[in-house]
Amino acid sequence: MQRRSSGRREFWSIALLLLLAVAAHGGERRPLRFPDIPGFVTLLCDFHLHTVFSDGAVWPTVRVEEAWREGLDAIALTEHLEARHHRAEVTGSSNTSFEKAVARAQELGIILIKGGEITRSMPPGHFNAIFVKDADALALDDWRQAIGAAVAQGAFVFWNHPGWRQPGTIPVWHDEHSELYQKGWLHGIEVVNSREYYPEVQAWCAEKHLTLLGNSDAHDPTTLEYDFAAGEHRPLTLVFARRRTAEDIEAALRARRTVVYWGNLLIGDAAYLQALFAQGVKVVNEPVAIVSGRSAELQVHNSLPVSLELVASADDGNLAVPDKVVLPSERTALIRVRLPQSGRKGLGTFHLHYRVENMRVAPGKGLAVSIPAKLRVVEPAQR
Repeated sequence: MQRRSSGRREFWSIALLLLLAVAAHGGERRPLRFPDIPGFVTLLCDFHLHTVFSDGAVWPTVRVEEAWREGLDAIALTEHLEARHHRAEVTGSSNTSFEKAVARAQELGIILIKGGEITRSMPPGHFNAIFVKDADALALDDWRQAIGAAVAQGAFVFWNHPGWRQPGTIPVWHDEHSELYQKGWLHGIEVVNSREYYPEVQAWCAEKHLTLLGNSDAHDPTTLEYDFAAGEHRPLTLVFARRRTAEDIEAALRARRTVVYWGNLLIGDAAYLQALFAQGVKVVNEPVAIVSGRSAELQVHNSLPVSLELVASADDGNLAVPDKVVLPSERTALIRVRLPQSGRKGLGTFHLHYRVENMRVAPGKGLAVSIPAKLRVVEPAQR
């Protein structure tokens, strides 16, 4: 009996210290300013989080408050159905963390999604089921029955940290994953989990039409997992939804309208990366006067919270551009361009052709972009 009381005191002492660490994070929201794209709103989401109701170290409302401070729109609480590390101190079911957090989420305007993590050895590994109605109903001994029960509830199911318990943490696709895929029970895979990035997964998702996800899998307070003062952030899934609702998030996930944001990388299909780039990068001093055979400076503003690393990819003969350019996040950069000798005069649109190295459309492959710029070609005396 004395041992159990000592364990309770130790647990709550640790919990108090963690809550103080969270409090030090401050009470201000710091929005991440990703633009909406045509036809969709851009929502920042983390679909993999734990609390004291499985093996996490924080109360469910703390997850909501972290999300609010860090500028997120939606989170999913996905407790391990098989791992209740604090069962002696914290009672409740696998649905309790959602129930404890939902009122605070409504107060702060955070979309809260009910989920659960089906936690098994590899293969098949760990799977999150989100948009479930009753997480307790997934706590079945047979992993096939557990995932089947999630699908029967209409859940969106994705494979977590696919490098876990794999040689060299490199993801391996097993027969069990083929079985789930062929049944239509596998809807997505984490290409990023916490600080691990799995390039192979991006190729799998493109080939098999699965949804790319990036999640934190946070167990401790996010202030202990990421150095926000140094500019770090948790990995996130950007979801392109019709409206800012849970139903529209689910529809977007099933339609594969996602981009993963991790460190200074954006990972996703070319169409969505292209749309983000087009909305986020603009020449702001148009039209720019230029003399044939001479140079001029373009002021290019990058409103994205990501510094973009550009490498020249093509020369159409109409405009000479620097081989490499960095567009700092939320800043305006100068790009000096040169117009070769030509007989062209007057106003025209020219294009800067680049590849954005840190917008990955495939493993190791950057996004091809074309930045339009209006130039007014003038005689030397007209400048």
